[in-house]
Amino acid sequence: MRECIVFFCLLCSVQAAKPNIVVVFIDDMGWGDFSCFGNQAAETPQIDQIAREGIRFEQFYVNSPICSPSRTAISTGQYPQRWRITSYLAKRALNEKRGMAQWLDPSAPMLARSLQSAGYATGHFGKWHMGGQRDVDEAPPISAYGFDTSLTNFEGMGPKLLPMTLKPGQKEPGRIWGDAERLGEGVRWMLRSEITEGFVDEAIPFMAKAASDGKPFYINLWPDDVHNPFWPPVDKWGDGKRALYLSVLEEMDRQLGKLFGYIRNSKALRENTLVLICSDNGPEKGAGVAGPFRGYKTHLYEGGIRSSLIAWGPGLVEKSDYVNRESVFSAIDLVPTILDLAKVPHPEGTAFDGESLPKVLLGKETSSREGAIFFRRPPDRDSYYGVSDLPDLAVRDGKWKFLCEYDGSSPELYDMKVDRGETTNLASEHAEVVARLTQSLLAWHHSMPADKGADYVKN
Repeated sequence: MRECIVFFCLLCSVQAAKPNIVVVFIDDMGWGDFSCFGNQAAETPQIDQIAREGIRFEQFYVNSPICSPSRTAISTGQYPQRWRITSYLAKRALNEKRGMAQWLDPSAPMLARSLQSAGYATGHFGKWHMGGQRDVDEAPPISAYGFDTSLTNFEGMGPKLLPMTLKPGQKEPGRIWGDAERLGEGVRWMLRSEITEGFVDEAIPFMAKAASDGKPFYINLWPDDVHNPFWPPVDKWGDGKRALYLSVLEEMDRQLGKLFGYIRNSKALRENTLVLICSDNGPEKGAGVAGPFRGYKTHLYEGGIRSSLIAWGPGLVEKSDYVNRESVFSAIDLVPTILDLAKVPHPEGTAFDGESLPKVLLGKETSSREGAIFFRRPPDRDSYYGVSDLPDLAVRDGKWKFLCEYDGSSPELYDMKVDRGETTNLASEHAEVVARLTQSLLAWHHSMPADKGADYVKN
């Protein structure tokens, strides 16, 4: 009888254990840049192993084609327009010119804060870019958003790793973004080619301490290696932007392998840790690749907003070496999904734009979110990478992808089931669909705080 009681208590303890969460959010990487997503020009064996042991999602979206708003969405579960962060945060005057906030309001419903309140140890290691950069030096520290510990780069408040640069033929490294030293105490300088491992080396003891304290952990590991400027190790230098990018990509993969190996080699962590890997937006033109998709970073075409999501967790994810080509969902859905997986209440009074899809993320279903996914371009990106008039708004609703201007003009309609490259505009053939999507998209657009995209003029 006693043995049965002990076994029951152990079973309850296992069932009650909250999962550890690690979010690897890569900067400016294209959908097709992992070799497990089709890249034949570079090898990413560490990521590929994670993919073989988990699930690859082919119809996952981030919620902006540019950095700061995409990071806001995956942190809050809400459209970044709600918080007036609609392009990359820059100098104070430029933020004002574009009709943007200077930093993310700390009252936003942060995933980290909800998990912290439920007993999680929370750490942010890597790029932040949601406030505290350039001449905006009074932004809240990262700890104000629900993180116990943080280590960031030059675009965030608090302790940071700042990059030194070295290229073949140089004897002494240079320094870039040195003025960021004023944005928080605890600055360390290291070669840019090694900084991802620097973040990993902070994350690993953080995980170990959480485990020794009997606490689950939530970690952001957000590298910025594959964002320009590209600085691979000297012995892996390349000729030209593309070659440099590929060298940096492969080196980032190697350094992330240290993180993955630490989790994989611990039975306790392996069985109760969920690792999510994706990119914040599409690739810079001439650097990364978007696979079969049209467009780049800053574009609302698929190449700017579709991201290569991988979910790994041998004790949590029910499938391995599996490609989910059916489920359509986005970064805002990850916040309520993670909270529900962790059995953590949603913050009181908060209405997430995201939908909770735990069975999808864990490989139990291939359903999609019920609602459409809406997008608004960055206010300063009406033209970019050679396109003189980019669509202002977009929506993914079922099989349809629809894009238009702020007033609904210049409609573009694509059937994602047969034309994921957005090559054939079907707007003239489906007037009812165009009318319905125009109405819903403009209604969403007008429900969000406005930025100055309609009258922004680049000097």
